[in-house]
Amino acid sequence: MNNKRRLIIGCDHAAIKLKTEIIKYLNGKDGYEIVDVGCDSDKSVDYPDFAEKACLEVLKDQNNIGILMCGTGIGISIAANKVPGIRCALCHDYTTAKLTRDHNNANVLAMGERIVGSEVAKDIVDAFLNTQFSNGENHVRRINKIKDIEAKYK
Repeated sequence: MNNKRRLIIGCDHAAIKLKTEIIKYLNGKDGYEIVDVGCDSDKSVDYPDFAEKACLEVLKDQNNIGILMCGTGIGISIAANKVPGIRCALCHDYTTAKLTRDHNNANVLAMGERIVGSEVAKDIVDAFLNTQFSNGENHVRRINKIKDIEAKYK
């Protein structure tokens, strides 16, 4: 039996270098099965395609988690949040990554290659992957309200 947590990673052409570095970094860590959904070159592609592909993989199992990257992280995070059941957070530092897991139970992290350097990105990834949802009453209530909004507009 495979006890590894599936980590779904995707990007557009503007973040191919950062994606490659993050995958190399994570390959040295135990406990994760990395699923790379692309893209695989610096040839121009559309980030919504890779956001959707990654998010659909994340939703296959509640233990899956995703990391998405584009030039700024903005576009790919907006696209990801259009997929019902996804809570994608654009993070620029360790603290935002930690708090989005702790308070929002985010299941997808977004980053921008043009915004964060590779060492900061590694810190962000570590914070995101190593923080568990606090399950506090206030946080659960707020996440349920987010789900209610999502259901209202399906």
